Order: sequence, then structure tokens, then C-alpha cells
Amino acid sequence: MTDNTTPRRALVTGGSGDLGSAICMQLATDGLHVIVHANANRARADAVVAAIHHVGGSAEAVAFDVADGDASRAAIEALLQDGPIQVVVNNAGIHDDAPMAGMSDAQWKRVIDVSLHGFFHVTQPLLLPMARTRWGRIVSVSSVAAVLGNRGQVNYAAAKAALHGASKSLAREMASRGISVNVVAPGVIEGRMASEAFPPDLIKQTVPAGRAGRAEEVAALVGFLCSDVAGYINGQVIGINGGMG
Repeated sequence: MTDNTTPRRALVTGGSGDLGSAICMQLATDGLHVIVHANANRARADAVVAAIHHVGGSAEAVAFDVADGDASRAAIEALLQDGPIQVVVNNAGIHDDAPMAGMSDAQWKRVIDVSLHGFFHVTQPLLLPMARTRWGRIVSVSSVAAVLGNRGQVNYAAAKAALHGASKSLAREMASRGISVNVVAPGVIEGRMASEAFPPDLIKQTVPAGRAGRAEEVAALVGFLCSDVAGYINGQVIGINGGMG
């Protein structure tokens, strides 16, 4: 367990995006030192770090491709030189939508590489250092598409649904070490991707709440799951979708 003077360290993959940055801000507000991950756009991660510093939080930026196992391991080994990382939020993911009948091999593999292989590349090297502290929180961000299915997203739904099984299994492996492993599955959340795919009329038809969710609402759930009081919630897939299912 870390002492009171040293904040726990949290790594948020995809931390420079709309949802990722809200999660980073929430964890920083909760008193964690946040490592904001970006893939190619390091400047966006730096901007999130600056925003966290502006409100008195603690953060740093890192950039690597989670789909690249060697690059991920090298980056994480460097981060571990400063001590264990006890909170991991696997938020990195990409869309490359197409009906499966017209989907290319590359579309299938890249989406799964980022969401599923990225989960392994990032989380696996952190487990033993985390276990030695006997406290940890691992949260992966999935999607309602993985629960209900969604046309044009067979690749994305497959990748995210795989996280559900992986997380439930990992929870069983790590629970005795004080580590919880959970999944949050957001529905339609405000942001760049949602505004293109879900016009207001479609949201009213498909979301019982009649509105898109806010990134801050998802971040609040992630923050709770990463807290001390949520330790007995383990191996769960928690939907946050305005009643979609």
C-alpha cells in the first residue's frame, strides 16, 4: 500500500481523447497521479496534463502504440522504474466500421489489435508489481455494442466483448491480491464519434433516456471503480447507457 504522501499512479490508455481526458481529470481530482497515454498525438496528451496541472492535480504524458507489444513493454518498463502503477484504465480503442460482408482483413485485425491485444500489452507487465502492493484497480472501457451488437461493428463488438471474458477471468486470478478487474460498457456518449453516427432523432429512438450520455458520467463511474470503497466489485461488466440494455 502506498503511504499518504505518495499518490497512487494511474495509467489511462487513450487518455487524450474525449472520454479518456474526462477519465484522467476525474482520477486526478480523486488524488491520483495520472499518466495520460496517447498513440501518435502526444500534443493532445500534453494538453490534458496541462489541464490537470491547472487545477492542482498531478500528471505526466506518455505516447506509444498499444498494438505494438515491444513498444508497449519498453514504455511500461520505463514507467515502472518510478514504482508500481496500481490503477489501469484500458480506454484505447478504434472504430473502423463496415458490414462484415464488405470488411477487409486489415479492418478486422487493426480494431482487434488496439482494443484486445492492447489490453494484454499494457496490463500484463503491470500485474506482478501491482500484486506486490496487494492493491490494484483495472478497468477496461467496452461498449454497449459488445453487449447488444451493432450493425457495421462486428470487429469492434468482437474486440470489446473479448475484454469481458478476459476481465472476468483476470478478476479470478488477481482478487486474492486485493486487485479488482471490471469493465464499463458505455452507450451513446457525447463527442466527435457519437455526433457523426447518432443524430438527435436516432438517439431519441434508440436510447430510452432520450439523450446521449456525458463523458463526465462515464468518468465518474470509472473513478468509483478505481476507489478504495469499490474493492468488492469484481469481475463485472457495468453498463452506462441510459437504459439501452
